[in-house]
Amino acid sequence: MSKRKNPSGNNTLEKKVNLKEVKGSNEAIPWWPVVAAVLITFLCFTSALNNKFVNWDDDRNFYENPLVQHIDEKNFWENTKTIFSTGVIGNYNPLPIWTFAIEKRMFGFDKPYYWHLNNVLLHLICVFLAYRIALFLGIGWRGALLTALLFGIHPMRVESVAWVTERKDVLFGAFYLGALLQYIKYKHDQKSSRWIWMTLLFTLSLFSKIQAVSLPLSMMAVDYFMDKKWDIKSILNKIPFLLLSLAFGLYGIHTLKEFGSLATVEDTTNFNFIQRLFVGAFSFTLYLIKLILPFRMSPLYPYPNSFPWYFYPSMLIAPAVLYTLYITYKKEYKAFFFGLAFFIVNIVFLLQILGAGQGYLADRFTYIAYLGLFFMAGFYIDRYLSENSAKSNMVYGVAGVYLFVFACMTFQQNKIWENSATLWTHVLKYYKQTTLPYGNRANYYRDNKMYKEALADYNATISMKDAQPQAYNSRARLYFDIAKNQDTLLLALNDYNKAIQYDPKDGEFRVNRGATYARLGDIEKAIEDFNEGLKLKPDHAVGYLNRSIMYQNTGRIDLALQDIEQYLKLNPYNADLWYEKGRALRLLGKSQEAIGAYTEALKYKNNNTGLFYYERSRTYTELNKMNEAKADLQQAISFGFDKIEPAYRQQFGI
Repeated sequence: MSKRKNPSGNNTLEKKVNLKEVKGSNEAIPWWPVVAAVLITFLCFTSALNNKFVNWDDDRNFYENPLVQHIDEKNFWENTKTIFSTGVIGNYNPLPIWTFAIEKRMFGFDKPYYWHLNNVLLHLICVFLAYRIALFLGIGWRGALLTALLFGIHPMRVESVAWVTERKDVLFGAFYLGALLQYIKYKHDQKSSRWIWMTLLFTLSLFSKIQAVSLPLSMMAVDYFMDKKWDIKSILNKIPFLLLSLAFGLYGIHTLKEFGSLATVEDTTNFNFIQRLFVGAFSFTLYLIKLILPFRMSPLYPYPNSFPWYFYPSMLIAPAVLYTLYITYKKEYKAFFFGLAFFIVNIVFLLQILGAGQGYLADRFTYIAYLGLFFMAGFYIDRYLSENSAKSNMVYGVAGVYLFVFACMTFQQNKIWENSATLWTHVLKYYKQTTLPYGNRANYYRDNKMYKEALADYNATISMKDAQPQAYNSRARLYFDIAKNQDTLLLALNDYNKAIQYDPKDGEFRVNRGATYARLGDIEKAIEDFNEGLKLKPDHAVGYLNRSIMYQNTGRIDLALQDIEQYLKLNPYNADLWYEKGRALRLLGKSQEAIGAYTEALKYKNNNTGLFYYERSRTYTELNKMNEAKADLQQAISFGFDKIEPAYRQQFGI
């Protein structure tokens, strides 16, 4: 590639890339480097493939999300429509949720290997695209290989790849980089058809993650690198992309506000807007440091309890960066300006100045942004090797050692995401005075019947801060689960009282306390709590279930039926509740309607399928439909149901 000295005395790449050469007709640009980059990246992430799901948003995004959890052939398109018209925990990223629904249909929740594999495969696509982008921007294959390897195996990639929920990173990244590559190709060949591909890929990227709104700014950075200027035409042709970004950006902010995820300057950290600017500057500085020295990587970087003094000096990064941009622009250090500008436009919206999220920093936020800095490294290493071939062995050696260290770190970092216990234990390695990791690890221990460990973590959480209604609620659930006597139930009751004291408007706490009263034998107090809890939280399905049991136990079958129907509106996939609806209808003398309820229960087969057939058989008998009754009885027997009266068998000669 030819070079010339520019007026300011700096070497710049002058010749544009020949598309035919990049396509492979020129032997100087081989394919093996990108194959090597993809293979090495895959090897580094093999340690993530056997990880499980974790209780940090995986639950709410898919394995407890009804739209994913209960997806089937009949409701697939209806659920798809709902997925694309709603957000999940304040985030509008329907395309990743839709891929989860497909994976649920194909693999179920008991094979997380395939879910992790899909994340890794999407990351490999991004590595391939990073290599091609570097080539089309004029870097030789050695620099492009370095760019791709850094993008692939840098330890800060792990969170985006090893965490299934962050499917949105690798998915939006694949479409985002695909759109960017099409734009760079358009700059070479001016084919108008590339705009169709750009628009399609950009739209899919926006449906994957709101972070994609930065693409028009990345395209402008490309304009400068390839043309050394911006003109009216280059700005006008990005208006459709800017409008798409604006529309998705505003809708994303709306969903965050609607869910309550978007903190304001009066948020729980008590940091005002000016202080949040310092938070952003500090985060920006750490991202630059972690690029070279990825240290203390954590899935969570919690806000400090008070504003620390060391956040203030970080604001010095702002004039330093602005001055660097000015100098590199003026002296036409194109690669430096482009790389830094690309990083800035892709990280600036994620600096937590508005405070969405539970941490002021996140490794995953660098997934696309770091490409600009990786490109910078690849560009200058490639140019150095071109001008100093005698020192190539030294450069290869240093780069090889550096990359090997990164590869080892990434391989080990993946293991942090093995399960919820390893995840939160790692966070506690650095943040021992933070309640969230103790609480989430305790929930994992409780769900896996490690009650002693769970209780220790709940106690640690409450000892750090008493006014934590959710912590008391969680510990009460533990006591409730393990209760074998009245004393343990009273411990649960005391904790529920504490939770309600600190947050009297949370209906879940009332419903849970009602269940405790029920086990203590105080039915009226239980119903009173269920009533109050459902007023506060009318979409709490378990509340209707629990109250229906109380009504059945006290002979109020009509009220029990109403609650069962309310439950089924919220969760229509519970076979046992359809069965209970059938029983209630039979008790009310509505046998024909009971047949419909039992039939619905049989759509969702479970361990009680034999019982469902038997009860429907008895109901058919009441309706004098003996052929149907006999057929159902035979089905009940085939499913192993053995609690059948001998006289009933003899009635059908079975």
